[in-house]
Amino acid sequence: MENSPVLRTWLDELNLDHPLVIAGPCSAETEDQVLKIAHSLKDTDVNYFRAGIWKPRTRPGNFEGVGAIGLKWLQKVKEETGLKTATEVANRAHVELALEHDIDILWIGARSTVSPFIVQDIADALKGTDKIILLKNPVNPDLSLWLGGVERLYKSDIKNLGVIHRGFSTYEKSKYRNIPEWQLAIELQNKFPDLPLICDPSHITGKRDMIFDVSQTALDLNFDGLMIETHCDPDNAWSDAAQQVTPERLVQIMKDLKIRKETDEEAEYNSKLNLLRAQIDVIDNSLIDTLGKRMRIADEIGGLKKSKNVAVLQSKRWNEILGKMILEGEQRGLSEEFVLRIFKAIHQESINHQEKILKR
Repeated sequence: MENSPVLRTWLDELNLDHPLVIAGPCSAETEDQVLKIAHSLKDTDVNYFRAGIWKPRTRPGNFEGVGAIGLKWLQKVKEETGLKTATEVANRAHVELALEHDIDILWIGARSTVSPFIVQDIADALKGTDKIILLKNPVNPDLSLWLGGVERLYKSDIKNLGVIHRGFSTYEKSKYRNIPEWQLAIELQNKFPDLPLICDPSHITGKRDMIFDVSQTALDLNFDGLMIETHCDPDNAWSDAAQQVTPERLVQIMKDLKIRKETDEEAEYNSKLNLLRAQIDVIDNSLIDTLGKRMRIADEIGGLKKSKNVAVLQSKRWNEILGKMILEGEQRGLSEEFVLRIFKAIHQESINHQEKILKR
């Protein structure tokens, strides 16, 4: 897929003086609930009203959405508030019903993105549409899979495309519901700068008190917009209660967010510098996390060596690692001196960890 100005046309035509905002409940529950939230979001920075109609749940038996009746409620939202509408589609039947009810944005969820068969089926059903189609990242951190989904949609002559970053699942404990893995979104952005990129802090965090910080990080990384789940009574929501905010809180978040604007040469410089620094912060945090994981494995090796009464230092293994890393570093523009300093420090820390295990 080649970069194309058409990918950004729909966003440019909105002529916004703030990031794109898509907001509304995780799930449409009742007609009254949907309309109450929509009216609360009228005359705010919200550009599109979202509501889940079909809810793909991890396990059967949970609330799986109200179904097609909810699309009529979204039609009423547009009639009564003027807000354009958005919902998730997961198959051809969903697409046909959403188009029939004139939904403005259709997005493909993370569980669907993992299957090229599902994405292709949806792309075929949408072929040539002028509706805005957004693709969430797959559940697993696979950039190729994400981009492959975009390419399938692009080849179906879908004119208005964008992507949503909602974080990635992990079996490891984390403060996030879905780990951001910002570097993947940054890489996608670098490959296709004309592809509108929207952040879903609700699914990344899983907690409403973290939404502001993640939203600010996204804007610092030059994201084009935000999708934030919003409910008048979040604690009693039928799905994902912990990650939804009230309309009042959403308005405050939008007021407090710092938006980087380019108005002159100095402002452009500062904007680019802040963007680059934000990217470095993300990578630095990832480095610390990776080093922590490495030392936990070193602890396990220390325990294994202790059980077999084996010495900590294995010179042959260490020299093999060092030689390999010097070559790998050269291919990435890193000097031999730098790689030696870094890996000697890592090796020493690993030895320290293993020594502590042996002395216990």
